[in-house]
Amino acid sequence: PYGELFPGFKEAIKRTPVGQISIASACGGAKGRGVTIPGNRCVGVYNNFFAVRMLEASIGAGIEAPLRFYLTERSDGGSNITYKIPTEVFRPYFEEGGKDLKAMAKELDGLMDQVAKETIK
Repeated sequence: PYGELFPGFKEAIKRTPVGQISIASACGGAKGRGVTIPGNRCVGVYNNFFAVRMLEASIGAGIEAPLRFYLTERSDGGSNITYKIPTEVFRPYFEEGGKDLKAMAKELDGLMDQVAKETIK
């Protein structure tokens, strides 16, 4: 259920080297205006260890940080967790960033997948 998604996400993220560094919620803003829309949260995650590695490989890739998860409520009360695979996010910078950026992106692929799988257990 959507009400369990974010707490589960917060627990899953604790078991990885990435952490939550930002959050945005259109439903929270809408609620403040008296409008009800399905639940959603866009959660930015990263770690300074990855940020330094990324920027050493490619200054341009910095625009892609933090990586994001999108937590959404379905009409049936269930939920979805969506994210872009880091190797695809960073692919435009691979020529500049070389093997170091590719290796970091691949490592992040595994961490993002781990968070998603542990969130929906």
